[in-house]
This record gives sequence, structure tokens and C-alpha cells, in this order.
Amino acid sequence: MPSWLSALGLALAGQAQAMEMPDTFQVHGFMSQALILTDHNDFFGPSSRDTGSLEYTELGLNASFRPRSNVLVAGQVLARRAGSMQRLDEPELDYGVVDYQFFTDNYANAGIQLGRFKNPLGLYNQTRDVAATRPSILLPQSIYFDRTRKPALSADGAMLYAEEFLNNGSVRFQFGLGSPRLDDQSEVSVLGAENYGDFSGKTSYIGQVRYEHGGGEFVLALTYADVNAEFDSRGARPGSGDFSFQPWILSFQYNLENWSFTTEYAIRNIRTKGFVSSYNYDVTGESWYVQLSRRLGSEWQWLLRYDSLVTDIDDRSGKEFAQTSGLPAFTRYAKDWTTGVQWQPYGRFMVSTELHHIQGTGWLPYQDRAELMSQEKYWNLLLFQASYFF
Repeated sequence: MPSWLSALGLALAGQAQAMEMPDTFQVHGFMSQALILTDHNDFFGPSSRDTGSLEYTELGLNASFRPRSNVLVAGQVLARRAGSMQRLDEPELDYGVVDYQFFTDNYANAGIQLGRFKNPLGLYNQTRDVAATRPSILLPQSIYFDRTRKPALSADGAMLYAEEFLNNGSVRFQFGLGSPRLDDQSEVSVLGAENYGDFSGKTSYIGQVRYEHGGGEFVLALTYADVNAEFDSRGARPGSGDFSFQPWILSFQYNLENWSFTTEYAIRNIRTKGFVSSYNYDVTGESWYVQLSRRLGSEWQWLLRYDSLVTDIDDRSGKEFAQTSGLPAFTRYAKDWTTGVQWQPYGRFMVSTELHHIQGTGWLPYQDRAELMSQEKYWNLLLFQASYFF
């Protein structure tokens, strides 16, 4: 285990003993390492080379305690390597909240989280860090972009929540207000390259209503977000301007004893203004996937998924974009068939593998125009991952 993780664990444990809270203090962690191979198009490192890429690593340590019965203090430090987008030697606070539950009875509860909260985006975002909570090594990239993972994952501010327990189900409402977290990859995704200037988050909102029936037999959720940022340009191009992103996500999951069916559909509006004219745009994209998973006994699970992404519903093929930009049309969409297997021989260890057959590169991370020009339309992605939890 890296020394900084060990040191943090000892410090947290020492704090817990000093506060004499052995009954409520908990520390957990996880480690994941993947091998990635592609026949074309690098993903998280030089994956198209013969030896593949080992540049996908996740290390996390979280802790929580209750100073009072209705107050929870919780946080997680995460170190993640994902190709050139993130480095292991740059750990960060993944989330850190003080959760005050100001109302509770047998039928409902309500509270507020203050600090860096996880965004309730779709079904998987709030738990996506831990491999054991994901149905596959990679979540459906049309909804859960790894290319823009940081602003989607969490925000700094406050989140209100309320939950009502029904006769055979529950309804949960969450509403967050805060500032999104941005990084260099956010600049690349919005403006096509980095080092033009600096992005900073503006007041943004996210809300979700979620219904669970029969202890999770089926789940239905609706999410809306309004993410805003401003850009301070260092030069005349692209100029300073504003960015906004508004997704609607409809989520549904149906669970039987051995089968699960999951689907999510999103409409995503992305808009920039105030920049030099060629950097201003207003497009609406579409994302959806259908996913079937089968539990094969207590240790094995199999998955099949089709995932679709379109950057602009008025230019689904990307041909108009190609004519005006000179970039390949297939960079504006992605169609991904995925199948995979998870093996968890005991609770703390899991091995996973999955194969993707993909047309288009609409969600593939990139650094600049030259990399976009070198991409291939049809490509295959094979991943192996080992994960340990404690």
C-alpha cells in the first residue's frame, strides 16, 4: 500500500481513539489495477501497443464517524491513474461531507450534506469509485464519461435530501447546489485543447427523484443538472467565455433473483458563448444504453450491454461537423457492444474482464486535434482488472 495511504489510515485511527468513538468510526479502502489492450486508438495509456497499458489504477481510503446519532462525518481520499488524465502521485479529496439529519421517524427522514458531495447523477455515479459497485470495469461511457469524470463526480456546496418510506417501497429526493470541479480534460472536451486558459466553476444545480419498489425489485429515477463554468483566456483565442451543460437522465432497473435489466436515457444540451465565434456552439446530444446481467451462482456474474452516444442529434452521423471542422465524422458518435464477466470468490477480492466492440470515438479521451485525426473508426477494447477491498 502506498505510504500516504498508510499514514492517512493511522492518522484517522488515532483521531478516532482520541475522540473515543470505537462504535461509530469506520475505515475502508480499495485497490484496483487493470490491463487494457486495444487494436486501435489508445485508451488510458499506450493500450494499442503489443504489451497494452497498465495505466489504469485506483486506490481509495474512506472513513466515517458519528459524533452524534443524527450527524455523520465522512470522506474519501482517492489516487487514480487514468493514462495522461490523472496521476497516482496527485491524490485528492474525492468527497468529504458533514451530513446532518434534522428529521427522522418511522416513515421519513430529511437532512443536509455540507462539503464536497457526490452528485446523484443516474444510477451509478455516487458509488462509481469502487469496482465492486460497478456492473462492469467501465461504466456505460455515453452516460458516465471518464473523459469528463471530475466535474460529473462531485461538487463543493450543499445537498438537501429527503426520503419517504411507503408500504412497499421508498421515494428519495436530492437537490444539490454548489460549484463543479474542473480539470485540464474539461478544457480539452469543451475547447478541443488545453493550456488556453483557466476554467472555474460557477453556481450549479443538480436534482434527482428516485423510487425503489419491493426492496429494489425495480428502481426508477429522473435526474436533472445545470452545470455552469466560466473560462479566462490567456490570449485572443479562444477568448474568455461561459460554458453550460444541462442533462436530463431517465433511469430504470428491474431486478430478479438472478437477472437484472438496466437502461438509462439522457438528453444533453451543451452551450458555449462569449468566445471567438468558432468556439461558440449550442448542441443537444443523446445517450442511452440497455444492459442485461446474469448472476451465475454466488461468485460469477455475466453482462451484455449496448451503449449509444450521439454528440449532436441534428447531425447524428457527424458529416456536417466533418465538413466544417475537417475532423473525422466518427468522432461525434460511438456505438459500443460490451460483454464481460466478474468473479468474486470472496467478499474482498474480485477479478473482471470485458470486451468492447466499438464504432466511433465520441467518448474516447484525447489531448488535441492531431490525436483526433489519428483515430480509427472501428476498434476493439479488452480489459482485465483485479480489485481488493478492505
